[in-house]
Amino acid sequence: MNDMSTLPYDVEAIRADFPILSELVRGKRLVYLDSAGSAQKPRQVIEAVDRVYGTEYANVHRGLHFMSEQTSARYEEAREKVRAFINAEHEHEVIFTKGTTEAINLVASAYGDANLGPGDEILVTHAEHHSNIVPWQLLRDRCGATLKVVPVDDDGSFKLSDFDEMITERTKIVAFCHVSNVLGTVLPVKEIARIAHERGGVVVIDGAQGVVHMPVDVQDLDVDFYVFSGHKLYGPSGIGVLYGKEALLEAMPPYQGGGGMINTVTFEKTTWADLPDKFEAGTPPIAQAIGLGAAIDYLKGIGMAAIAEHERGLLNHATQRLSAVEGLNFVGTAAGKASVVSFTMDCAHPHDISTIIDQNGVAVRAGHHCAQPLMDRFDLPSTARASLGLYNTNEDIDILAESLEKVREIFR
Repeated sequence: MNDMSTLPYDVEAIRADFPILSELVRGKRLVYLDSAGSAQKPRQVIEAVDRVYGTEYANVHRGLHFMSEQTSARYEEAREKVRAFINAEHEHEVIFTKGTTEAINLVASAYGDANLGPGDEILVTHAEHHSNIVPWQLLRDRCGATLKVVPVDDDGSFKLSDFDEMITERTKIVAFCHVSNVLGTVLPVKEIARIAHERGGVVVIDGAQGVVHMPVDVQDLDVDFYVFSGHKLYGPSGIGVLYGKEALLEAMPPYQGGGGMINTVTFEKTTWADLPDKFEAGTPPIAQAIGLGAAIDYLKGIGMAAIAEHERGLLNHATQRLSAVEGLNFVGTAAGKASVVSFTMDCAHPHDISTIIDQNGVAVRAGHHCAQPLMDRFDLPSTARASLGLYNTNEDIDILAESLEKVREIFR
């Protein structure tokens, strides 16, 4: 993936691109620290979606008239932008879905049902989002496989040696997150893929938090499937991506049947369309896909390496500033982590923390973050989470810290 920007990182200019950041919350400047839940959208994305509906809209791949041809071209241009963004080898290896969740379910059903049976193993980690646990539980229950869980350490780090000990010749699927949405831990995906392939396993990576924080090259990582969502990548909701290696996608049966994914249909037999259409039944998320393409253009204009560097600085400042808050405990301190900061306070429940600091315009997430097994592993009901994005500043973190001091005053 080639970044286009060589300009210095100008966070104030970036913030000006996001209309919502100029909104007031309870009369205060909005401090948005929930990008891991869903990121805000730059005007370039908003305008791209508006343009589709306002001046360009028609269904894709179904008409010979001008509007359909124009929209179809824009839709496929978005696919090429995704291909280049993650450096897939072929454009048809990019499948548009509703999001990360649907993409994982697609793989679990279309690949898993055809290739797993009793005695086979599926490996996940303690760090997974429910979207990378429940589909594999359903597959396990359908086919009789075994679901095994690779642990994380007390600091949230992942040991490759633990994985190497647990994977066996019966392990057919390794389904790990690239970056934990709670801990911020970055898993060694390339090494995981190497070990899994040596044992004959297929690697499925939940990249919902990965593509947001760092450049991703699926060929270099050598993963078999990589999935992510548009709404966390500063794009629209309702759009996601499944990348799969060509040979695997070709061999998999369709996930859904309907219009758009067929070649021929009779009452006796149906034949499937070529990739990627085979996995895109029905009218796709047209405007959302084009909006995702606009988001990728925006990110490439800034540069993913520059974004990663900016977020490293934010994380360092947050670690230092929040460490000074009495009674605050970090959950997840692995080396090299991404800019996701989960914490508890000894004086208040995370829900109380979130409610109180919201009065100061600060938006953080509180709860189990769709990772209940991980909460159980740390013997916690929930945490508060501040997730930092490309538009955040040190001032945002300072306001968060000041707001947390007020929480302590209230409960003291």
